Formats: sequence, C-alpha cells, structure tokens
Amino acid sequence: MAKDYKHRAKHNHRQKSESLSLWRWMLITALIISFVVFLVYLSNIGSKQTSPQPDVAAAPEAAKSEAPKPEKKPEGPVLPQFDFYTILPEKEVIVPDYEINTRAREERVGQAKTASYILQAGSFKDFKDADSLRAKLALMGIESKVEKAKVGNVVWNRVKMGPYAQMTSVSAIRARLRENGIDVIVMETSR
Repeated sequence: MAKDYKHRAKHNHRQKSESLSLWRWMLITALIISFVVFLVYLSNIGSKQTSPQPDVAAAPEAAKSEAPKPEKKPEGPVLPQFDFYTILPEKEVIVPDYEINTRAREERVGQAKTASYILQAGSFKDFKDADSLRAKLALMGIESKVEKAKVGNVVWNRVKMGPYAQMTSVSAIRARLRENGIDVIVMETSR
C-alpha cells in the first residue's frame, strides 16, 4: 500500500520551526539577562570608586558627636616622610630656571615685580660639610651663612646666600658658582 508522506513533511516542518522559535527566545532572554547583569556590575564599580563625602554643613551636631576614628598604620617597612614639601611653601618658593631668565629680562625692561631672592648652595646633616662649603664660597668672594632647619627629627645645615633684590645679580652669582661646579637653588622669599 502506498503511504502518504505529504502530511509527515508538513508535521516535521512545523516541529523544526517551533524548536527554532524556542531557541530564538532562549537566546534573546539570555542576552537580556547578560545585559542587565553587566549594568549592575558597572554600577557597583562606579559606586566603589566614588565614595560620597558626608555633608558636615548639613549636620554639624552629628559631626561633633562622632569620636575621631583611629587611623590604621600601614603594615610593612616604614618609609621616610619628607616634611619640607609642606614647610617650605609657607616661607620659600623655588624659582625654576626658565623663570630666572624671564624675571631678569623683566627687570631690564622695568616690568619686574618686587621680590627678595635667596640662593641655597647645599643642605647637609653634618655641620662640618656645610661649613666647608661656606669657606669655599668665601674664597670665591661670596658671602654666605649656614642656617639650621629642623625637618621632622633631623637638623639640616643649609648654606644660603642673600637676600638679593635683583634677579640680574642672582643670575650673575649663579653663573659664577656653576663655573666652579656648585649648583644652587634660587628661592623667592616672602618679605
């Protein structure tokens, strides 16, 4: 007897389209879930990087009542702390090389601001080293002094020259010292 394969082919085609449709929906659902998880992950990273500061102006009473929290000390080797970065800006500002030439040019033109300059030829822990450099400068005919400065628990002996009111004289002395192998730092001081 002859079999009718027409209906069987139609039935197989419907099963394939239903299973393909099911796979499409599963794939779309997986993509949507993945996207939502990715957004949650990004929002968690963003919140960890930006921690909001408490509003002290809005709640001054709460800020006063809180006890200060003890700071945790980092474990491992204790690194040196350089306080001169915070101490020096209050009194002396280092003038960069390019600024020295600019200020000397402004003085020649008559547009310079009034300032006081000090040259520092060295800074030593041992007073003998500082005094030796001061003597070398005296042999060159340059007057200098040794100034003591305490940074943390260490006393530094700084060899300084000045104050000078003109950048042109600072440039001349600086050039002379460099010829003799002494490099200096130029600082502007508050009067």
